[in-house]
Amino acid sequence: MWAYESVFYQIYPLGMCGAPFENDGVLTHRIKKVENFIPHIKKLGCNAIYFSPLFESDTHGYNTRDYKKIDVRLGDNDDFKKLCKKLHDNGIKVVLDGVFNHVGRGFWAFKDVLEKRWDSPYKDWFHLSFDGNSNYNDGLWYEGWEGNYDLVKLNLRNEEVISHIFDSIKFWVNEFDIDGLRLDVAYCLDHDFLRRLRSYTDSLKQDFFLVGETLHGDYNQIMNDSMLHSVTNYECYKGLHSSFNSMNMFEIIHSLLRQFGPENWTLYKGKRLLSFVDNHDVTRIASILNEEKHLIPIYALAFGMPGIPCVYYGSEWGMKGDKSQGDPALRPEVTDPEWNKLTDAIAAMAKAKKGSKALNYGDFKSLVLTNRQCIFERCADDERIMIAINADSSQYTAHFDARAGRAHDLITMETIDFGGGLDMPPFSAMILEPY
Repeated sequence: MWAYESVFYQIYPLGMCGAPFENDGVLTHRIKKVENFIPHIKKLGCNAIYFSPLFESDTHGYNTRDYKKIDVRLGDNDDFKKLCKKLHDNGIKVVLDGVFNHVGRGFWAFKDVLEKRWDSPYKDWFHLSFDGNSNYNDGLWYEGWEGNYDLVKLNLRNEEVISHIFDSIKFWVNEFDIDGLRLDVAYCLDHDFLRRLRSYTDSLKQDFFLVGETLHGDYNQIMNDSMLHSVTNYECYKGLHSSFNSMNMFEIIHSLLRQFGPENWTLYKGKRLLSFVDNHDVTRIASILNEEKHLIPIYALAFGMPGIPCVYYGSEWGMKGDKSQGDPALRPEVTDPEWNKLTDAIAAMAKAKKGSKALNYGDFKSLVLTNRQCIFERCADDERIMIAINADSSQYTAHFDARAGRAHDLITMETIDFGGGLDMPPFSAMILEPY
């Protein structure tokens, strides 16, 4: 599948395009700003975009009002249709956020329930009771997502709800030619719904990609041949930055061995999870790392480990943002992209990843592991690629069965030869290619 050989770029459009937080109802063609990023995205080496919510919503995008209408704060459907064509013309796939667990209080069917009560034909679209009351004093009780009553939980056992969602997806494919969906809070979604969704999207468009947001637990429960192709690898997200901040490479490597190692009991061998160092919900990586010089090495780990790497807009040049300051701090407006040493390195990683069968599909094996250094290999057929990380402030010489080869230093952008030993400069990240 195309997604397994891709590098994703995540955009939170309401934030990046500078839309007001509250839906003001004023049609403004802000989504066109994304067109200015296309050359940057291509230069970075990303060939797929994951758009966080962009359909009509109450505020942040995840409280949907209308699944078939682009948010007026971003523009109209014609704006987005033209944008998708330009992205496709530039070889960039388009994945949208599918928010199917819940809708906003402004969702048209829920508004009908509030108005007509028992007489509304949509009352069974939600989990509600007319014998109670809500935090909004509606005179009825309804289930909100994890106690958030601005997010009204949908009844995914209701055939009319399922039909409406599937009809919306068909609309997105027909109108915008989208290539996949990232399913919000996929861990909450009804499993029968996920099976039906997979079957439906398989019939709708060849290689339609489904990736789900998951936080913990056994990812195989929803990532399998009848449900989702991939899920977000939150286990390794935490392990990535924690390993650098605590100078304990054992944490991330042991997680990767547990997930993808050579033993038969490993959890996700042969599967490709979505890898990331940050996103729209967590503190940006430049704000969470204790040492700025670890930025390139941590991206090298994220690109080198099994999975599908995803870069969050702005983080590729070291943008900062702290979750403690609220979600808007993580989703700022950006007028023009920036380019620096970090983006140079990420572009080199993306080029290596997309052109390597070993990095796209290879097994995972740990070769050298200390508290501050790690070297691991990825093998597929006759291709062997190794990733070497030195998180220490001192040079380290690694001795291992590497045979002779070349190392592409992602810090200096130089190519060096190595034999039985590899000199790893301080804070280095290397891609090793044996002869």
